[in-house]
Amino acid sequence: MDPSGGLRPASLTLATFNVHLGIDGWGRPFDVVGACRALGADLLVMQESWAPDGGGPSTARTVADQLGYSVVAEVAMAHGRLFGPSPTATSRWGPRLGPWRSAFRLDGEHRRMRGAGPAPTLGRLGLALLSRLPVRGHTLIPLERLRRDPARRTVIGCHLELADGALAVFGTHMSHITHGSHAQYRRLKDLLPPSTSAAVLAGDMNLWGPPVNSYLRGWRRAVTAPTWPAYRPHSQLDHVLVTPSVAVLDARVGTFAGSDHLPVAVTVAMA
Repeated sequence: MDPSGGLRPASLTLATFNVHLGIDGWGRPFDVVGACRALGADLLVMQESWAPDGGGPSTARTVADQLGYSVVAEVAMAHGRLFGPSPTATSRWGPRLGPWRSAFRLDGEHRRMRGAGPAPTLGRLGLALLSRLPVRGHTLIPLERLRRDPARRTVIGCHLELADGALAVFGTHMSHITHGSHAQYRRLKDLLPPSTSAAVLAGDMNLWGPPVNSYLRGWRRAVTAPTWPAYRPHSQLDHVLVTPSVAVLDARVGTFAGSDHLPVAVTVAMA
């Protein structure tokens, strides 16, 4: 029995999705709720949820309310400005990669805005963990603040009971390698449970698979497929890693919905 008195599930589906504030590169909104519904996840790790200053639901809270999730935890990573749809938008997903951005800008970030609307919305960029299953508490593990990174990175963790034992689940959004994320990865290995336990780590790692594996020895990737940029993916930045005690029953990369990242969904059980 789980803590709520129900039967413990034999498996669960976990997804990670960087939703890019629910907008494309020009600031045009897309159907985040529909994209998350299509994943069919019991637990959802969401990166780049947007919460406007002065109240109003965040992206994660909106998804939770409409799809029957509870918000295990949601943490703000950075403050910034969200601009309305750019008047110079084209049929492309967004401006060409480089120093330009039209959708949003974080405080302390040195990016030039091209054709952005005149009335930006102030708010917070966040990381959230949503669940449809009962969880046993949660933990917040702050990572080292990097001088070049305007965001404060955190790992959200929780525990839940499956039919064959307890499983620890962690979600995160790592710094870019250009910000010096190698320092965070070295520390992360010591902050996570040992690879001899049953655990899952999911998130936008902002790093390719092989170096992620090199930092997290004993963990293995459940999915190996490109996830970024979503409109023409050539690299995998979004990962789900599991310890040897966890069996992967199914793994897939979701379809393009409007973000610059593709979601990843994995069904796991105790090995």
